[in-house]
Amino acid sequence: MPSFDIVSELDVQEVDNAINQARKEVEGRYDFKGSKSEIQWDKKEITLLAEDDYKVEAMGGILQTKLHRRGIDIKAVKFEKPEPAGGKMLRQKVTLVQGIDREVAKDILKLIKDSKLKVQPSIADDKVKVSSKSIDELQECIALVKGGSFAVPLQFNNMRS
Repeated sequence: MPSFDIVSELDVQEVDNAINQARKEVEGRYDFKGSKSEIQWDKKEITLLAEDDYKVEAMGGILQTKLHRRGIDIKAVKFEKPEPAGGKMLRQKVTLVQGIDREVAKDILKLIKDSKLKVQPSIADDKVKVSSKSIDELQECIALVKGGSFAVPLQFNNMRS
């Protein structure tokens, strides 16, 4: 039976490239010369460290621009409020969202079921699996979900006949 998966994944290599580009831009910008501004990344979360609000916001803008240019959807990036980090520094955590949480998955299921398409959606871990007897129905389902607006970026993969 034909099926496909709806997932929310990030290309970690592209995120790494975007962070490296953002670091280079911060190092080269005149308004950051002589400051203790840095971008840290531990493969799960990005941390922006700077001396004041202006620099933290500027680094956030640079990071968003670099991520967007690398094809990373901005919906997959969650910026928290800047907090004091000691030594007159500010820290802002940036979380990368991967996987579809239960609430978003339920919204996707509701959208698909309300459409009356002849498909069988189901939640499997952090993805939504959709199967049907007709590939045409699956393609209509993909178009339907693409047209919806959800809190996370969605990709469609593992199309099987």
